[in-house]
Amino acid sequence: MTTGTVPGGSFTLPGTSMTVNRMGFGAMQLAGPEVWGPPRDLEGARAVLREAVASGVNHIDTSDYYGPHVTNHLIKQTLHPYPDDMVIVSKLGARRGEDKSWIPALSRQELIDGVHDNLRNLGLDILDVVNHRVGGFIAPTEGSIEAPLTVLAELKRQGLIRHLGLSNVSPGQLAEAQTITEIVCVQNMYNVAHRSDDDFIDDLGKQGIAYVPFFPLGGFTPIQSSKLDAAAASLQATPMQLALAWLLHRSPNILLIPGTSSIKHLRENLKAATLELSSEMIAELDSIGGTAGQ
Repeated sequence: MTTGTVPGGSFTLPGTSMTVNRMGFGAMQLAGPEVWGPPRDLEGARAVLREAVASGVNHIDTSDYYGPHVTNHLIKQTLHPYPDDMVIVSKLGARRGEDKSWIPALSRQELIDGVHDNLRNLGLDILDVVNHRVGGFIAPTEGSIEAPLTVLAELKRQGLIRHLGLSNVSPGQLAEAQTITEIVCVQNMYNVAHRSDDDFIDDLGKQGIAYVPFFPLGGFTPIQSSKLDAAAASLQATPMQLALAWLLHRSPNILLIPGTSSIKHLRENLKAATLELSSEMIAELDSIGGTAGQ
């Protein structure tokens, strides 16, 4: 399987030889409703993965607790053996209850088991990047992350993980983590309307660390803003395409992982990387933060 180069530029994770196209793909929506069970359309989900890679996507974000195990099985069944430049990023720190709840899984044994589950279900001997999921479902929660991250750092030294990242963390938790191991990426909630990480992104950029916003299109409730709608209409684009384009313009260390189970939406998302935004339009979009919904 060959890949092209998706528009939007590329980024090399710090201290690594991993260069990824900035427009990636998030696999969460490939699972069934509520990120539980198999997709309604199995062949459709596999077609989305194939289309993403054929279009130049070489950065896939996943987790073995999506489904659980569903998205990793899909990725393996569809894409293995993986293209040489493919970077698969997984997450540890949670598990799913039988009631579909999201339960912290931060004990030593849970983390060790999680790494081996990911390796087996993805068909890998070593995981490219593992993000340690720290906070709640959407926002960070303060507290030390030394104990679980120390376990992951040990697994990295054992050769089961190449690089480590963090998800749902504060700047203070990043600083603590960097006393334990190198961190190549941070994954937090951020989009044109939710801007609490503005300073954090700039600081990470100075360190050469990637910032990967989850819910780049607003999460479960899409971003609503008359300013976004008007600006998108002027470019003959959708509001969601413009929201993605704004993120690419926001900072060169931002990597995108919009997810979808639709080839049509995948193509729309990738096309967002081709949008050119004027300085006036960027300023107008910048002003959305704090005014979404008006």
